[in-house]
Amino acid sequence: MHDEFVCHVTAYGVCGGTWVGVPLGTYRAPTLALAMWWLRDRASWIAGRLDPDPGAPYFPPNSMTPVADTSPDVPVALRTWCGDAAQQELAAERLAAGHLLRLATGDETTEYELLAESVDALRMRRTLPLLSAPAA
Repeated sequence: MHDEFVCHVTAYGVCGGTWVGVPLGTYRAPTLALAMWWLRDRASWIAGRLDPDPGAPYFPPNSMTPVADTSPDVPVALRTWCGDAAQQELAAERLAAGHLLRLATGDETTEYELLAESVDALRMRRTLPLLSAPAA
Protein backbone atom coordinates (compact mmCIF):
# COMPACT_ATOMS: atom_id res chain seq x y z
CA MET A 1 0.00 0.00 0.00
CA HIS A 2 1.29 3.43 -0.94
CA ASP A 3 0.73 6.03 1.75
CA GLU A 4 1.66 9.42 0.31
CA PHE A 5 0.74 10.92 -3.06
CA VAL A 6 1.75 13.91 -5.13
CA CYS A 7 -1.02 15.49 -7.21
CA HIS A 8 -0.79 18.08 -9.99
CA VAL A 9 -3.30 19.96 -12.13
CA THR A 10 -2.10 21.66 -15.31
CA ALA A 11 -3.74 23.45 -18.24
CA TYR A 12 -2.02 23.17 -21.63
CA GLY A 13 -2.53 25.39 -24.65
CA VAL A 14 -0.80 27.31 -27.39
CA CYS A 15 0.74 30.68 -26.56
CA GLY A 16 2.76 32.55 -29.16
CA GLY A 17 2.84 29.45 -31.34
CA THR A 18 4.32 27.28 -28.58
CA TRP A 19 2.56 24.55 -26.58
CA VAL A 20 2.81 25.59 -22.92
CA GLY A 21 1.63 24.23 -19.60
CA VAL A 22 0.25 26.41 -16.84
CA PRO A 23 0.29 24.82 -13.36
CA LEU A 24 -3.09 25.18 -11.65
CA GLY A 25 -2.12 23.49 -8.41
CA THR A 26 -0.03 20.89 -6.63
CA TYR A 27 -0.78 18.97 -3.46
CA ARG A 28 1.20 16.41 -1.51
CA ALA A 29 -1.50 14.24 0.01
CA PRO A 30 -0.66 12.28 3.16
CA THR A 31 -3.36 9.68 2.41
CA LEU A 32 -5.09 8.08 -0.56
CA ALA A 33 -8.44 9.50 0.56
CA LEU A 34 -7.05 13.05 0.62
CA ALA A 35 -5.43 12.60 -2.80
CA MET A 36 -8.76 11.51 -4.28
CA TRP A 37 -10.60 14.32 -2.49
CA TRP A 38 -8.15 16.92 -3.83
CA LEU A 39 -8.41 15.62 -7.42
CA ARG A 40 -12.22 15.73 -7.27
CA ASP A 41 -12.11 19.21 -5.71
CA ARG A 42 -9.79 20.54 -8.45
CA ALA A 43 -11.87 18.91 -11.20
CA SER A 44 -15.00 20.55 -9.76
CA TRP A 45 -13.15 23.86 -9.42
CA ILE A 46 -12.12 23.80 -13.10
CA ALA A 47 -15.63 22.83 -14.19
CA GLY A 48 -17.10 25.70 -12.19
CA ARG A 49 -14.70 28.21 -13.76
CA LEU A 50 -15.37 26.97 -17.29
CA ASP A 51 -19.14 26.74 -16.88
CA PRO A 52 -20.21 29.57 -14.55
CA ASP A 53 -23.77 30.72 -13.96
CA PRO A 54 -24.38 33.34 -16.69
CA GLY A 55 -26.96 35.02 -14.45
CA ALA A 56 -24.38 35.77 -11.74
CA PRO A 57 -24.27 39.47 -10.88
CA TYR A 58 -20.55 39.81 -11.58
CA PHE A 59 -21.02 39.12 -15.34
CA PRO A 60 -21.95 42.12 -17.46
CA PRO A 61 -24.99 41.56 -19.72
CA ASN A 62 -24.17 39.62 -22.91
CA SER A 63 -20.59 38.94 -21.80
CA MET A 64 -20.90 35.17 -22.25
CA THR A 65 -21.63 33.25 -25.42
CA PRO A 66 -22.68 29.60 -25.66
CA VAL A 67 -20.29 27.25 -27.46
CA ALA A 68 -21.30 25.08 -30.39
CA ASP A 69 -23.10 21.80 -29.66
CA THR A 70 -20.20 19.98 -31.32
CA SER A 71 -17.62 21.50 -28.96
CA PRO A 72 -16.24 19.08 -26.32
CA ASP A 73 -17.85 19.81 -22.96
CA VAL A 74 -14.96 19.85 -20.49
CA PRO A 75 -17.09 20.84 -17.46
CA VAL A 76 -19.49 17.94 -18.05
CA ALA A 77 -16.58 15.49 -18.48
CA LEU A 78 -14.99 16.64 -15.23
CA ARG A 79 -18.27 16.60 -13.28
CA THR A 80 -19.09 13.15 -14.66
CA TRP A 81 -15.73 11.80 -13.47
CA CYS A 82 -16.26 13.35 -10.03
CA GLY A 83 -19.70 11.78 -9.68
CA ASP A 84 -18.87 8.30 -11.01
CA ALA A 85 -18.31 6.02 -8.00
CA ALA A 86 -16.94 3.22 -10.18
CA GLN A 87 -14.36 5.54 -11.77
CA GLN A 88 -13.38 6.87 -8.35
CA GLU A 89 -12.86 3.34 -7.05
CA LEU A 90 -10.79 2.38 -10.10
CA ALA A 91 -8.66 5.52 -9.76
CA ALA A 92 -8.08 4.87 -6.06
CA GLU A 93 -7.10 1.25 -6.77
CA ARG A 94 -4.59 2.34 -9.43
CA LEU A 95 -3.03 4.87 -7.08
CA ALA A 96 -2.91 2.39 -4.20
CA ALA A 97 -1.14 -0.09 -6.48
CA GLY A 98 1.57 2.49 -7.27
CA HIS A 99 0.42 3.44 -10.77
CA LEU A 100 0.28 6.93 -12.23
CA LEU A 101 -3.26 8.29 -12.43
CA ARG A 102 -3.91 10.67 -15.33
CA LEU A 103 -7.21 12.29 -16.18
CA ALA A 104 -7.11 14.53 -19.24
CA THR A 105 -9.88 16.31 -21.09
CA GLY A 106 -9.92 19.28 -23.39
CA ASP A 107 -11.66 21.44 -25.92
CA GLU A 108 -10.51 23.27 -29.05
CA THR A 109 -8.07 25.51 -27.18
CA THR A 110 -7.01 23.89 -23.92
CA GLU A 111 -6.24 20.50 -22.39
CA TYR A 112 -6.71 20.02 -18.66
CA GLU A 113 -4.64 17.32 -16.96
CA LEU A 114 -5.00 15.96 -13.44
CA LEU A 115 -2.14 13.70 -12.31
CA ALA A 116 -1.48 11.78 -9.13
CA GLU A 117 1.22 9.33 -8.20
CA SER A 118 2.53 7.57 -5.16
CA VAL A 119 5.58 9.24 -3.63
CA ASP A 120 6.93 5.73 -2.93
CA ALA A 121 6.58 4.78 -6.60
CA LEU A 122 8.49 7.92 -7.62
CA ARG A 123 11.28 7.07 -5.18
CA MET A 124 11.47 3.47 -6.37
CA ARG A 125 11.88 4.55 -10.00
CA ARG A 126 14.74 6.86 -9.05
CA THR A 127 16.64 3.98 -7.41
CA LEU A 128 16.42 1.60 -10.36
CA PRO A 129 19.84 0.92 -11.89
CA LEU A 130 20.53 2.54 -15.25
CA LEU A 131 20.93 0.16 -18.15
CA SER A 132 24.30 0.32 -19.85
CA ALA A 133 24.74 0.03 -23.58
CA PRO A 134 26.52 -3.18 -24.61
CA ALA A 135 30.20 -2.80 -25.49
CA ALA A 136 30.89 -2.78 -29.22
